[in-house]
Amino acid sequence: MSPELRSREELVTFLRGLHEEFRAHGHEWENNTLDNFLEALAAWVHDAPGAYRNAGEQIPLDGDWTFMARALLAASIYE
Repeated sequence: MSPELRSREELVTFLRGLHEEFRAHGHEWENNTLDNFLEALAAWVHDAPGAYRNAGEQIPLDGDWTFMARALLAASIYE
């Protein structure tokens, strides 16, 4: 389904790779504006239990949702 990340450092590497992918091919992305990206992110998080179920997996019960929310919020102002 997606990469299995086991550390904050692996998340940083993943996010930097995603950023580079966007810089190189963002014009090809379905959600290539911040507005569309955030809307799709919210929709996917909402529908995640079904996405995991369809992939034959269980949504992680120990996900750190607060950390991710703080990270996304901080990205709106962090330099």
